[in-house]
Amino acid sequence: MNMVPVDDRLTLASQPGLEDIAALKAAGYSTVLNLRPDNEEPGQPDSGAARRAVEDAGLGYVFIPVTEEAIRESDVRAFQRAVAAAQGRVLAHCRSGKRAAALHVIGEVLDGRMRRTDVPAFGERQGFDLSAAAAWLGREAARVPQVKGFFDPRTWSIQYVVSDPATGRCAIVDPVLDYDEKSGATSTQSADAILAHVAQEGLEVEWILDTHPHADHFSAAQYLKEKTGAPTAIGARVVDVQRLWKGIYNWPALKDDGSQWDRLFADGDTFFVGSVPARVLFSPGHTLASVTYVIGDAAFVHDTMFMPDSGTARADFPGGDAARLWRSMAAILALPDETRIFTGHDYQPGGREPRWESTVGEEKRSNPHLAGVTEAEFVRLRDARDRTLPMPKLILHALQVNVRAGRLPEPEENGRRYLRIPLNALEGAAW
Repeated sequence: MNMVPVDDRLTLASQPGLEDIAALKAAGYSTVLNLRPDNEEPGQPDSGAARRAVEDAGLGYVFIPVTEEAIRESDVRAFQRAVAAAQGRVLAHCRSGKRAAALHVIGEVLDGRMRRTDVPAFGERQGFDLSAAAAWLGREAARVPQVKGFFDPRTWSIQYVVSDPATGRCAIVDPVLDYDEKSGATSTQSADAILAHVAQEGLEVEWILDTHPHADHFSAAQYLKEKTGAPTAIGARVVDVQRLWKGIYNWPALKDDGSQWDRLFADGDTFFVGSVPARVLFSPGHTLASVTYVIGDAAFVHDTMFMPDSGTARADFPGGDAARLWRSMAAILALPDETRIFTGHDYQPGGREPRWESTVGEEKRSNPHLAGVTEAEFVRLRDARDRTLPMPKLILHALQVNVRAGRLPEPEENGRRYLRIPLNALEGAAW
């Protein structure tokens, strides 16, 4: 195992043998960061075996599987969080240590502690060719739009700020209003983190966009509209969702004309985020109203598909349909292969750190629900899997808020707000 200390906290390394792990604690290490995807080469210990060996040695283990060709900012930030959280020295390894070095220097440049032009020289001193990391930084700086993701671990949701560097204007996509079903408490912590980022970057919010009425978290669209004055928008077919849930909740007073939003987008509608052109793809299947926002070279697909190692979204909610979901994904995958895909959830398969950005090409090549799969096969797979899945724990809480653009119920005469939970409304759902 080749070990290259960066400072008194971080060491970059090649793949340690399982027999090497026990000695790390005696050498003062507290945490091992594994950057190697499983099955990268024959004979490589898989992440499960690596985790067991590390934890048996009394060390912390963090799994951030990444390839040099597909480094994302989320990987860089996960790397930084792991190093910062460690209670001692950190060993970050891949096959040679090069990817660990790349994640380190990219984070240093993004945070202003290193210049991009200094990256190759740093690599030479450490024994790594980091020209690819320098090129990554150049490409990312030139991206339009720029995208910042905010992961909510309570609901595995990702919220986005999508900005145009030329004008300083931005859109917020699928913001979360925090809710604890055990206590009934609400909080604006997640939405306030977005506002803090907007203020720090000097951005002006031009749009607050929902991709669909969410079943697993409350929308913060109304709260953010009150704070920023920006208009809210959603797909025009939200009216079908409103009518569906109006019946489920026995809620005759619910307006089912979509008037809770400022703009209802139809399939093919266009708009701008600053100077960046955007268009709307109607993407039903997960819900009756789901849309994809294609903003510049970035597509915000939310629950239509997930990261390439995670498959696709369920289609068994009221109004869902697996065949329609397949056709919606086909329209997204017809975009250019280099189109960036930003998903709305990540459930961290294998215990890896959260990731939320891929490309159309990666999804077509690697998503197990899409690569080499026919529509009939997908529908059979999706329907069979969905029958085993329990409903999201917040579906009945969230929909009554989200079909009103994130508006909480009005206070009653005692000043408190109350949610309405219909019993036995979702017949046949798995427990």
